[in-house]
Amino acid sequence: MDLLELVLGVALGLLVICCGLLRWNELRYSKKGLPPGTMGWPLFGETTEFLKQGPNFMENQRARHGSLFKSHILGCPTVVCMDPEINRYILLNESRGLVPGYPQSMLDILGESNIAAVTGVLHKSMRSALLGLLNPPMIRDLLLPKIDEFMKTHLCNWNDKVIDIQEKTKEMAICSALKQIASIEGSPACEALKADVFELVLGTLSLPINLPGTNYRRALRARSKVVQMLRKIIEKRRSESYHNDMLDVLLKNDDSMKAKLSDEQIIDLIIAIVYSGYETVSTTTMMAIKYLHDHPKALQELRKEHLGIRKGKSPEDRIDWNDYKSMAFTCRMMPSPSPLQVIFETLRMATVVNGVLRKTTQDIQLKGFIIPKGWRIYVYTREINYDPCLYSEPLSFNPWRWMEKNLGSHQYFMMFGGGSRLCPGKELGTVEIATFLHYFVTRYRWEEVGGATVVEFPRVEAPNGLQIRVQSY
Repeated sequence: MDLLELVLGVALGLLVICCGLLRWNELRYSKKGLPPGTMGWPLFGETTEFLKQGPNFMENQRARHGSLFKSHILGCPTVVCMDPEINRYILLNESRGLVPGYPQSMLDILGESNIAAVTGVLHKSMRSALLGLLNPPMIRDLLLPKIDEFMKTHLCNWNDKVIDIQEKTKEMAICSALKQIASIEGSPACEALKADVFELVLGTLSLPINLPGTNYRRALRARSKVVQMLRKIIEKRRSESYHNDMLDVLLKNDDSMKAKLSDEQIIDLIIAIVYSGYETVSTTTMMAIKYLHDHPKALQELRKEHLGIRKGKSPEDRIDWNDYKSMAFTCRMMPSPSPLQVIFETLRMATVVNGVLRKTTQDIQLKGFIIPKGWRIYVYTREINYDPCLYSEPLSFNPWRWMEKNLGSHQYFMMFGGGSRLCPGKELGTVEIATFLHYFVTRYRWEEVGGATVVEFPRVEAPNGLQIRVQSY
């Protein structure tokens, strides 16, 4: 009996302590004017619930508190916004008391000069340098030939094989980026970097706790390895002849470069290009393959378009800028020249990017609430993609919904951000995905093997891979 009483006493004591901690944390963030919501535990907040439950956590909080609510996630007191109008306003008005507000883990792992996080003059310099690398003439004349050459080689010898298309698209994103950035080719370098970039991705979605075994610690270690590799490449490049790639452009010392960057800034810029491309390009390509497999009518239309492009070409002939611009069903709006249809619909359905973070530099007012200085605002755009008021039958894969429409018709489609933070690499990413699809659908048929499971949060992925059996078309 004494033992039972002791156990019950300890349990009751722990319950009282837990309730006290939760209550203390709620009172700590109960400033007048804040939106409703819950703050969870001290330090950890509601990060665990957010990462485990994802969209369900957000929907439950919205049902309880409305489309603007407070929480504490990824180490920061945060106001989550799920209102399309307010989200659009925030993205288009960064200078009005708002700056990028990414968590400390992301800043540490992606670098102080990460273009997504810097502001003011540095952001203008980094963005100018990036736009100099990724503008349409550069993509047309320098990068598309490299992408085409890589894709033709990457997709060869897949006939009569069972492959994990998730691994193949990850490899594609990393190796294609290395070829474009620094003319690096060969699987050893790609394999090493692929493992390190995967650690970076996991680390940016973690609490900044630098203890053995944590995703944050592993990501910091991976960053150190990537930085060391890039420093060696830059040092070697300065003593070599012209390679005609992104790194050559960044290292130019003449007046043609609008923005002169230090080596550390160049390294952070390269990491940003590789990191963002790895996550968005690889996942979007994988999910496009899955959606096309599950929707034969869309695949038939896509294959018809690409076989038409190959008509009159020999197997060795590459696709050029005019071929890319003619891919209406693959990636272009009609009549606007913006990316669309299969790729846009895949981005909408898969929702690779769930939202963006901003930080307040002063008290600001949103929808009648006061957001204190120093708080984060999570512009959560995921659920907008499934809003039946914006998209008819939103859970159906329907590339035709984008036909003959431009982005003005979809002002709440925010997969590329907005305002001065509009993704500068969106055209390059679209070119890579379109080129991959071109060679894949004109060379192969495929079927899924084993019935893979795809999870949607916090990252879109197939935990056990996505196996497909490939046969020549």
